Amino acid sequence: MAAAHPPPALVPLQMGAAPAISAALTDATVRVSSDFRGDKIVLYGAVFDPQARPSDVVVIVRGPDQPVRIARKSKIAGLWINSRPVVFQGAPGFYIAASTRPLDDIARFATLRKLEAGVDHLAIHAPDEQRVETRYGIRDMVVSRLGADYFDWRSAVIRLKERAGLYDTSDHGVRFVDKGLFRAEIALPAEAPIGRYDVRILLFQNGQPVSEKDRSLTVEQVGLERALYLWAHQRPWSYGLAAMAFALAAGWGASSAFRRD
Repeated sequence: MAAAHPPPALVPLQMGAAPAISAALTDATVRVSSDFRGDKIVLYGAVFDPQARPSDVVVIVRGPDQPVRIARKSKIAGLWINSRPVVFQGAPGFYIAASTRPLDDIARFATLRKLEAGVDHLAIHAPDEQRVETRYGIRDMVVSRLGADYFDWRSAVIRLKERAGLYDTSDHGVRFVDKGLFRAEIALPAEAPIGRYDVRILLFQNGQPVSEKDRSLTVEQVGLERALYLWAHQRPWSYGLAAMAFALAAGWGASSAFRRD
């Protein structure tokens, strides 16, 4: 694991200076091995505001995007049959928004939508998008083929991710531990995807973001799992041939072991 960083120290600012925020992760790398059962992402930060105005902090952790393929079951002639699948692009493999209080109490709908702050405000793209309309003062997506069913399909994607512990909105996931100092602790499930995660820290005052910091987190495999992962992605042909040879050898060995004389 990476070396831990101490919480940022408060530094006096000159009167009239704009409010600012600073933050650091205790570990910037999460190593995944065969016995990985999940981990916790811990972030410390500080708010610098000489006027000590009421502030809120929102921490957004977003994992690498992954396509999500889902289908709806329909009953036809007494049989349950999957409909034509819909593939959603641009859905983060992991997403959580932690805040000092409920997001709806921190900012308005349009502001949260622009920032994609909260599961309900994620932009998840579906196929056959042909036009865009303006809603709530911002540009929202309209899906032609799915029509009004788009929101049902999108809700299904959210439910699947939430059930797996990959999506969440934590209304009190950020706590002020001292004057100006805050702490956030975010659970990373065992199913979290491998790759680079973006950590976005936002400072809100009077319903508007006034300062922002961006950090990154890497979730990587180690040991034999990493070697196999790199082999499969960097040399797919040789990996496929080796996997086929191993399967044939295993099948031959099993048949030989249980063969009757």
